[in-house]
Amino acid sequence: MNTTLEVCPALSRTDLMAPAVAAALGGWTEPAAAQVEIAGIDPALSDTVEFCEAYGVALEDSANCVVVAAKRGGETSYAACVVPATGRADVNGLVRRHLEARKVSFAPMDTVLSATGMEYGGITPVGLPAGWPILVDPAVAAHPKLVVGSGIRGSKLWVPGPLLAGLPGAHVLPGLGVPVG
Repeated sequence: MNTTLEVCPALSRTDLMAPAVAAALGGWTEPAAAQVEIAGIDPALSDTVEFCEAYGVALEDSANCVVVAAKRGGETSYAACVVPATGRADVNGLVRRHLEARKVSFAPMDTVLSATGMEYGGITPVGLPAGWPILVDPAVAAHPKLVVGSGIRGSKLWVPGPLLAGLPGAHVLPGLGVPVG
């Protein structure tokens, strides 16, 4: 198995990302878009821990994006949480309070895949549907360049944290990421 990463400018390889991700990146200004890189990977290694181990990327240099369903008054809305790969999102506490929801849970995967056009294991905050809040942990927002999904299992994006924090609908939320362990 080849576990060598060939990182290149993301917009030079839009074939390595979901269409919604390519469209979102294509709409960024040149200085921002030029900072984003991409590399093809073995799709079987797309889960964060396996990816980091196989490709020699520090877990501290990776972030995970999870989509939650918030319910209040019979209405369901969706939001993304972007946290360091070394932690997990405080879904039932901070996220629930921030979204002013009665109940928050991980969104059903079929709903997420249908709404985003992304693949399981490749969900990324770049290119999510308009109107979805993107909650970003401060450690993610401050990181010089993090590995996140690309919308497909066969690649990863390298994105500066400040660009993730600047996505439409993004809110930097102190305490979002809870360390695991």
